[in-house]
Amino acid sequence: MEKIAMIGGGSWATALTKILSENGAQVGWWLRSKDDVQHLLRTRHNPRYLSSVAFDLNRVFPSTDLKEVVDDADWLVLAVPAAFVQSALDKLDRDSLRDKRVISAIKGMIPGKNVLVTDYVVERFRLDVEQLGVVAGPCHAEEVALEKQSYLTIGGPDLELAEDFCQLLRNRYVKAHPAIDLDGIEYCAVMKNIIALTCGIAHGLGYGDNFQAVLVSNAVQEIRRFLYALSPNQRDLSASAYLGDLLVTAYSQFSRNRTFGNMVGRGYSVKSAQMEMNMVAEGYYAVKSIYELNKKLKVSMPITNAAYHILYEKISPAVELEILKEKFK
Repeated sequence: MEKIAMIGGGSWATALTKILSENGAQVGWWLRSKDDVQHLLRTRHNPRYLSSVAFDLNRVFPSTDLKEVVDDADWLVLAVPAAFVQSALDKLDRDSLRDKRVISAIKGMIPGKNVLVTDYVVERFRLDVEQLGVVAGPCHAEEVALEKQSYLTIGGPDLELAEDFCQLLRNRYVKAHPAIDLDGIEYCAVMKNIIALTCGIAHGLGYGDNFQAVLVSNAVQEIRRFLYALSPNQRDLSASAYLGDLLVTAYSQFSRNRTFGNMVGRGYSVKSAQMEMNMVAEGYYAVKSIYELNKKLKVSMPITNAAYHILYEKISPAVELEILKEKFK
């Protein structure tokens, strides 16, 4: 029986815990809130996210003791918002993950440091990059809860590790396949949140499907330019780990980044949109990280620039979208 440490109590952590535990793995589940842990132990349901999902407490072990959860595991799955990774892992010493295989299920970057989550973990815990993988693909937690057909990609430099984790995920409604790309998949997962957020802004301003289709097609070109500047490897951006993830995040009713952008487009301030959602939209932090990273790369990134101007320089969304639309073909 594989032993997995799930770090995070949000919707994606909840969905992954459902998949892994129902496939027979033992999941030590770290949550920050004592009340949430007690609620899970009493009712078998996460009170905050995907509360319809019931867990088998013979396989799922909720806890607020991070060290205990991690020490007992073979795998560590990171599923907290990127902004909270450092504080979540702060209590672990540098050798805590020495013999672990680590999977990032986070589609964001470490704010301030402007680095990928996997890069931060490698440096912080002195790991070999081949110990790491990343979960990608067009897969919303809400649809996992409903057991809708879903597809995941596990990317990483060690194909055997990626395949091993795929085997832990596969079931009648989840298909998973390995991929050798780590940086490209992880950067694309960050970028697609920026695009979805911008799509939401456009929708909030009253732009229609025609414009959104052009925005997304231009976004694919923007992502391609950015990835080539950072990591010019051969990769098929039409694959589900790249394009599929971008499309579902840009168009789905479940996309928190699109929802956040839609609220900003309708006139909400950033702070009021964040408070009303009560969920983290990774794209908000990603915009600043990618914008600052691109100061050195100097890649043409009009969509990212527009989102940055709106969110961080408080330029009117209507004005910024007027400028942006003239740059599209």
